[in-house]
Amino acid sequence: MTDSIIIGVSSCLLGEHVRYDGGHKHDRYITDTLGQYFRFLPVCPEVGCGLPIPRESMRLEGDPTNPRLIIGKSRIDHTDRMLAFCTVKIKELENADLCGFIFKKDSPSSGLFRVKVYNNGAAAKSGSGLFAAAVARRFPLLPMEEEGRLKDPHLRENFIERVFSYRRWKDFQASGPTLGRLVEFHTAHKLLMMAHSPDAYRSMGALVAHGKELPLVELFIRYEALFLKGLALHASTRKNTNVLQHMMGYFKKQLSPEEKAELLEVIGQYHDGLTPLLVPLTLLRHYVRKYDLQYLQGQVYLSPHPAQLMLRNHV
Repeated sequence: MTDSIIIGVSSCLLGEHVRYDGGHKHDRYITDTLGQYFRFLPVCPEVGCGLPIPRESMRLEGDPTNPRLIIGKSRIDHTDRMLAFCTVKIKELENADLCGFIFKKDSPSSGLFRVKVYNNGAAAKSGSGLFAAAVARRFPLLPMEEEGRLKDPHLRENFIERVFSYRRWKDFQASGPTLGRLVEFHTAHKLLMMAHSPDAYRSMGALVAHGKELPLVELFIRYEALFLKGLALHASTRKNTNVLQHMMGYFKKQLSPEEKAELLEVIGQYHDGLTPLLVPLTLLRHYVRKYDLQYLQGQVYLSPHPAQLMLRNHV
């Protein structure tokens, strides 16, 4: 599956010398770690719209909801030029089978969050780069992040988990989906969704239950929106703890009193921030294998992404 996971990435983050000063912002985590699992589609909007390397630096000015892209010293306005590029590039991306996008923070073209917008000489971190904003408008469900935010273990886990989940959904759609197979997909993602958004999971369940009343195309569109919006909500310690306790309930008849006490202790330590999620999950996976619980073996929550990424190793 990983060969087919394509994510867009700001070109400078891959080490390409495309920045205004002729340099790059090579991010080793992206290329060396994520590069083992994802294929990258590099995009530099500024070079893509025909600006040279090197070039004068630019900034956003005016209304944060509709800013202009202005060269700082010469005051040349490149807004229309950039927006024309965005229109063409977005059409290309529609056929790129993207599962995510990592943008360069603070960039007036590619910054996703809190980009400086200047107004009467004062700067407020209230905007988005023109290209990043265009991608977000066209692909509102696409997992997106900035490279700086990926240093936060919780944000990193959420983004990468969403990318792998989106790939699973795309694979499901490409495999001749039926209502029956949607039920299977929904069942396999139950615990993962409960860890992110119990409300979204309930809405998805109600939608599937009435699936026969809808055309399949409409059913899948509505399900996809609930699925991806739900996953965008973070899997908190509290929600993960509820899922772990829910899983423990499947072993009521199999575990000895000592095993139950140990499992409760480990879950409690996770809840209290003393151990990472990996610890209770490892013990639960052991019991799933030992007692051959088929339902839990089919739960994506137990392994939503490669263990080598160590996304559940943080406290």
